[in-house]
Amino acid sequence: MSWGSELWDQYDNLSLHTQKGIDFLERYGHFIRDRCKIEVEYAGNLRRLVKNYQPKKKEEEDYLYSPCKAFKLELNEVNDQAGQREVIAENLQANVLRELNLLVKDFKEDRKKHLQEGARLMTSLATQIGNLERARKAYEKAFRESERAIENFQRADADLHLSRADVEKQRMNKTLKTQQSEEAKTEYANQLQKTNELQRLHYHNAMPEVFQHLQELDEKRIKNMRNYMLKSADIERAVAPIIAKCLDGIERAANEINEKEDTMLVIERYKSGFTPPGDFPFEDLSDVKTYDSNTQLSQPAMQPIHNHLTVKGTVSGGKIKKRVGIFGIFSSNKNNVPGYGDGVKEDCSDLPPNQRKKRLQQRLDDIQAKIQQETAARDGLMKMKGVYEHNPALGDPMSIEGQLNQSSHKLDKLGGELAKFQGYLEEAIKAGAGLSSPSQASRKPTSNGSTTRSANSRRSSHSGGEESLSRSASDSSVCNANANQSVHKKSAPGTPQPSHDSTNSPESGLGASRTSLPGSGGEEYYADEVDAPPPLGTCRALYPFDATSEGSIPMYDGEELYMIELDQGDGWTRVRRMSQPIEGFVPTSYIEFQLYTT
Repeated sequence: MSWGSELWDQYDNLSLHTQKGIDFLERYGHFIRDRCKIEVEYAGNLRRLVKNYQPKKKEEEDYLYSPCKAFKLELNEVNDQAGQREVIAENLQANVLRELNLLVKDFKEDRKKHLQEGARLMTSLATQIGNLERARKAYEKAFRESERAIENFQRADADLHLSRADVEKQRMNKTLKTQQSEEAKTEYANQLQKTNELQRLHYHNAMPEVFQHLQELDEKRIKNMRNYMLKSADIERAVAPIIAKCLDGIERAANEINEKEDTMLVIERYKSGFTPPGDFPFEDLSDVKTYDSNTQLSQPAMQPIHNHLTVKGTVSGGKIKKRVGIFGIFSSNKNNVPGYGDGVKEDCSDLPPNQRKKRLQQRLDDIQAKIQQETAARDGLMKMKGVYEHNPALGDPMSIEGQLNQSSHKLDKLGGELAKFQGYLEEAIKAGAGLSSPSQASRKPTSNGSTTRSANSRRSSHSGGEESLSRSASDSSVCNANANQSVHKKSAPGTPQPSHDSTNSPESGLGASRTSLPGSGGEEYYADEVDAPPPLGTCRALYPFDATSEGSIPMYDGEELYMIELDQGDGWTRVRRMSQPIEGFVPTSYIEFQLYTT
């Protein structure tokens, strides 16, 4: 069935039908566009939801339990599902929406061209029919005038009263009108033949061809509509297995929740290692000696002795700690363990035996991990130096020397800390083995005991740490100067060279602790957790800054910070984060600040 043969007289209806079809295809494109927008918004909402429920740093200890671990895995799976929704939106936009918009544009142009051709053919046929009608009317008029001329001549020829000249005049008029009638007849016949030929061509060849093009255009639109719907389903079906795997991962995470293991974790986390206190002795008042009725008992009634070590480390004992320092972040206790910031002494001697051993073991694990990392970095520097020595064109071997010295200093310092904490752990193990009750734990060691020896060892390790830190600070300045000669980074105006010396560097103090920030690529920043100076004011970052030198810290655009030390003329200002106890230097030209009035 063809539109040209069946709908030869439905030009206007076909024009309206094709327009509606293209409008419908364009509406489907709008549907795909809005769906892509919804998919992207849904994925963004899922990612925001996952981010809001990610565990905070202070909650990391609670995420040792199986329900918390399962929930964290579920958050990861939901985040993966958000990624799949984004994939759906991207593929729909690239493989369906873009092609559909181009196709709609082509359809509109082709339809307009075919309709213009049909309108031209219809105008040509109408013009020819008009010419035929004019020729027919001219022929009809000439024929009537010819008949009247013949009648007049016949009357004049039969009238005997008219002169011969009048009769000849009527005869000549008859001849003229008859000739004009024949010419009009001939013109009418010619126009009739042209019109019939044009009309036959119009309805059998020209317009059917136009309608055939419109029919093909409409069929192509319908076929592409089907293909786009199938492609949309295939795009979503392609990510369905991945979404199913995410759901399987959530199911596996839920099945890994084990209440018995969590119970053992609670015991291991809060167990103090002490034995329960014994029975209270009976107080025999008959043995109490009195001097007179006005004097009091020479021996006061025995009061229950509660050892603070028995309470500390329990669930209720965790509530008796008080906040000290600014915002509870900094503490004046000089025996605090650097990097923990929870008021625990360096040797953890104020913790219960089990908790002390556990904390010291964690500290040893951290130090060993840092040693492995620093050893790997040193090995890499050695290999690079060897490459430079074999091929000087690649670089100067002496430029690596400063970094190697700094790495050696760090390894020496870490080795000293490792030995120190291993000694602490051995003491804790011996103390735990020798304690049988809280009363024994409360006994004070003599001046010749292990406490004095450990204090002396700590003092000696601290003095060695000062010397090591001062050496590493001086070497780091040389290393950074060499590095800055070879690397020039584009940034906001005037990044100053790291010329601040070891006295201004956060690394030079005893209380400096190294803290790795999330997203810093393992780079260490320094936070002074002992004798923290009060802030002089606040500042705001005008530009983002990536920390490339020792003692500096990164900041993002618009970040609010505390000012700890003003610019000493070297172009650097010492700041502290508001959210974390992290201090370091940032370029003065990158910030705007406001000092406190008091």
